[in-house]
Amino acid sequence: MFAQNTKLKYNLTSAMDFLLYKKIDDILWFDWDPIGINEFAPRNEYQSYVPEIFDLVKANATRQQIAERLFKLQTDNMGMNGSMENCLTVVEKILGSK
Repeated sequence: MFAQNTKLKYNLTSAMDFLLYKKIDDILWFDWDPIGINEFAPRNEYQSYVPEIFDLVKANATRQQIAERLFKLQTDNMGMNGSMENCLTVVEKILGSK
């Protein structure tokens, strides 16, 4: 990982942010997966949502605020039935990796 981005090696904050960003990407793919496609779709399906969730985490948004955003993405953007309970569980995983 550091071989590809030498700046991370010398900047712990950047490295920690990179790891958090990657963890959010993984959690959205494996745990959130509102469309239920992570077994057969391209791996980048939810990556466009990662920057926004990352920014909310970095801005110290509340658990509820982040869950509401995931819920809105799921219901409004994707047109799926949402589960606020599932979104809150996903946020717990994200915040636990912070």
